[in-house]
Amino acid sequence: MSESRGSGPPSGGPSGQQLPLQENLSLDSSCFSSPTVNFLQELPSYRSIARRRTTLLSRDKQSGTLLNPADSSSSHLEGEITENFNSQSIRKYALNISEKRRLRAIQETQMKYLSEWDQWKQYSSKSWKRFSEKAREVTRHLELWREDIRSIEGKFGTGIQSYFSFLRFLVLLNLVIFLIIFVLVLLPVLLTSYKFTNSTFVLIPLKDMDMQCTIHPVSTSGLIYFYSYIIDLLSGSGFLEETSLFYGHYTIDGIKFQNFTYDLPLAYLISTIAYLVLSLLWIVKRSVEGFKVNLIRSEEHFQSYCNKIFAGWDFCITSRSMADLKHSSLRYELRADLEEERIRQKIAQRTSEETIRIYSLRLFLNCIVLAVLAACFYAIYLATTFSQGHMKKEIDKMVFGENLLILYLPSIVITLANFITPIIFAKIIHYEDYSPGFEIRLTILRCVFMRLATICVLVFTLGSEITSCDDNTCELCGYNQKLYPCWETQVGQEMYKLMIFDFIIILAVTLFVDFPRKLLVTYCSSWKLIQCWGQQEFAIPDNVLGIVYGQTICWIGAFFSPLLPAIATLKFIIIFYVKELSLLYTCRPSPRQFRASNSNFFFLLVLLIGLCLAIIPLTISMSRIPSSKACGPFTNYNTTWEVIPKTVTTFPSSLQSVIHGITSEAFAVPFFMIICLIMFYFIALAGAHKQVVIQLREQLSLESRDKRYLIQKLTEAQQDLRDQ
Repeated sequence: MSESRGSGPPSGGPSGQQLPLQENLSLDSSCFSSPTVNFLQELPSYRSIARRRTTLLSRDKQSGTLLNPADSSSSHLEGEITENFNSQSIRKYALNISEKRRLRAIQETQMKYLSEWDQWKQYSSKSWKRFSEKAREVTRHLELWREDIRSIEGKFGTGIQSYFSFLRFLVLLNLVIFLIIFVLVLLPVLLTSYKFTNSTFVLIPLKDMDMQCTIHPVSTSGLIYFYSYIIDLLSGSGFLEETSLFYGHYTIDGIKFQNFTYDLPLAYLISTIAYLVLSLLWIVKRSVEGFKVNLIRSEEHFQSYCNKIFAGWDFCITSRSMADLKHSSLRYELRADLEEERIRQKIAQRTSEETIRIYSLRLFLNCIVLAVLAACFYAIYLATTFSQGHMKKEIDKMVFGENLLILYLPSIVITLANFITPIIFAKIIHYEDYSPGFEIRLTILRCVFMRLATICVLVFTLGSEITSCDDNTCELCGYNQKLYPCWETQVGQEMYKLMIFDFIIILAVTLFVDFPRKLLVTYCSSWKLIQCWGQQEFAIPDNVLGIVYGQTICWIGAFFSPLLPAIATLKFIIIFYVKELSLLYTCRPSPRQFRASNSNFFFLLVLLIGLCLAIIPLTISMSRIPSSKACGPFTNYNTTWEVIPKTVTTFPSSLQSVIHGITSEAFAVPFFMIICLIMFYFIALAGAHKQVVIQLREQLSLESRDKRYLIQKLTEAQQDLRDQ
């Protein structure tokens, strides 16, 4: 800071600015030899910094931090190095190479006088740091698609690169989720089934259960048409229904090893809780970094203009066409900022009549948006009830196309709704008179709600169909056992069909729309219709919403179909290569580009919304809907969650008392108050950090005034020299 420019007592500011400035000031020693202190005290920032100097000196002296490396007293510097040998690495000091070498020699000399224990700690600490750096370097080289993503970043900038990095994150997340489910659920079953271990299955006994609830009819093979295998592969029925892909395959109470019994129902529930908690923590950890950047970048409009003009260029771009696109992107951002400024002035100048008119129009248009959403949800409800009502027909009573259409009817309706509603929302938003930036955010928010809410509507519709029936079966079993003898498997099949259909749509659009469109634009560009159609844009928000939609399906369906995360992993791997080829050969980047930091935070925020919406139906199905009595590991429990209280009863009495105390209201109320206090503390801390950012910006403004002042004085001094 500017306090280091004075030649008075040594201050606590950084010294990196002192030496160059002193060299500049020593250009003419005849002019600035004696009155240096008085001259620098006239700087605009001197008085504002002088008030803090005493506090900084006392604080830094207590902390033992090396303050001013350019101090004339070398013994004082060496004394600090001796006293604070373990404080921090020399590379953190703002020193030149010769000073760092001298201090490193001092450290090596001091090592000889330390005890053997202290020497071992120093050597082990340095060895661990070197090992950590080498491990990080090796990890970077082992990153999935490292070269591909770097190539995309170099050709198209950091905005599109952030999409592919986000896709890589989802691949790793689903792989870890699959490993959790595989280790806790699938591996013990496979080891016992194939006799790799000396273990046996513990079959579930029938305890006070009506036999009607345990009936699970198995379809007979008979004469099978050739296309039945295709239908089974696409719908998850038939031969796939009895595999480990679905919930109904794990109809055992546990696995008995030589010394203990493995509780499979508890492991099944713990695996679900584990992957949900892991996903939440991983997403929050990654999103905090982007949130910090966005919080710091809460800047004024003038600073925003300056940053776009002087620091808005993306130096990763190497292609000429991408450079032209970046130029147009910056022009678009500046036009959007100016448009927002114009709208702010327009809002400030609105009369009361104009305000009432625009708010009335927005209310009417939002009613239209709600009506569109309600119509889509109702269409999904009708399609689901129709599909569930006709899916029990024998396959020989329907032709191939009819059967497949009925099975995929909910997925088709959901896909059509996700395709049509963004177009409607984009048309409506133009009449609401918002700023360009707010238009994009509001449109994306509506599309996110539409895409993710459709899945919840499908799940809740299935839940209502499962828990409602005309006869007394619901009262006897708790669910519609006649149509849904193993309702968890059938919900898993619906999630499986959504996953497969979404994957088919992505491939079909790329192969049969994007590539032909690129050929038409390339070879038939003279046609006016082709000119109006144009080349396909690589719209980052739309592509992100697509993969978040698939990830939400995976989170919901992993409980009902344990191998669904493995399918999602393979799906996202294929999507990566498909989108890369589409970007390189068929698409052009959208002119509305996202910065990498803003993109990462936006992607993770949307993903976090999807996770929260996935937890809701899972929690209701595990705690409210009775579990199937004919399949699955929870046939002895009324609901899935009852395995937790039953497991707690097997603990020692002291541990049970602790658990009951933690789950009681007497613990919950103080815990909630403590959490609120912690939250208020972090809010206050964020406010304090924001004030520091404001002070630093003010200091930067003072620095610019200092430069102007010094240039003026140097100019006057040179003029005086010429006059003499």
